[in-house]
Amino acid sequence: MQNTRLNNLVDFLWTRLGLWFANPWRRLSMILISFLFGFLVGQALCTTAGTGQEWILSGMLIIFTEAVNRLIYRVKFSKGQLNQTVDRVSWLADLVNSFKTGLVYSMYLEAFKLGS
Repeated sequence: MQNTRLNNLVDFLWTRLGLWFANPWRRLSMILISFLFGFLVGQALCTTAGTGQEWILSGMLIIFTEAVNRLIYRVKFSKGQLNQTVDRVSWLADLVNSFKTGLVYSMYLEAFKLGS
């Protein structure tokens, strides 16, 4: 990629945002906000999609959660051993994972409320 002004600006902003998230309290607060936002989205999706019996949306949610699981909890092979490691390369992966956790948690609570 060429070293343009726009590329430099995006790299600078991405680096600054990463440094801002390096603070543990900010990181924890953003993870908590992401979890709660996932919970809110899950409640809204259950309310709207559950009344209309949207099967396509249910399939898309399953595909989303499985894709995030595959991204976060990849199995890495090293020297013939099977080591399951959590790939925590970036703060963005943590935010998406906590969003997914809130989404799935809200779906479980909705299922318990309905008694199914």
